[in-house]
Amino acid sequence: MKNIRKCAVLFVAALCGVSGAWAQETATPEEAITKVWAAARFLQDKGASGIASLNSKDGPFVWKDSYVFAFDCRLDRMVAHPMRPDLVGQPIMQITDNDGKFIFKEMCKAASERRGGWVEYVWTKPGAGKVSRKLTYVGTAQMAFSSGIQVGAGVYDDKLTVAGLNQLVGSMADPAKRSAP
Repeated sequence: MKNIRKCAVLFVAALCGVSGAWAQETATPEEAITKVWAAARFLQDKGASGIASLNSKDGPFVWKDSYVFAFDCRLDRMVAHPMRPDLVGQPIMQITDNDGKFIFKEMCKAASERRGGWVEYVWTKPGAGKVSRKLTYVGTAQMAFSSGIQVGAGVYDDKLTVAGLNQLVGSMADPAKRSAP
């Protein structure tokens, strides 16, 4: 029955001119926050040995159309990236988006906040083949014998605001602010 439903959804998507990339599920801001927090805890528990899990395309930190990546602001290096292994070990501070914004400088600043933060930029969406507006949530994993590794995950969206997303982080971090189910 599930296969019939999936085929029906793909058929309707094809009729409407939606490609497979758009028919796939998209990550939500809540999922990005939760995955970043989980990755930070994972790295705090496992230390440097946990980085391999963040580099795996088939690992627990890749879902829907998003993934967690890790970087080191102090050492100016990409530490883990499941979709772009060619970036691992490379300098990050000079990386710009298609509008010339130094995205990792902004990510490092946002990650230094107590609860982390969101950064907006334009980036090529995997599978879409075009530049899209991306919002990435970043935080810091406190690891033994390290100044901390920053972790991030993003969502592609044209309507969300950084201010609204930072409020979401605050409400998710404070159970008293969460709305009842």
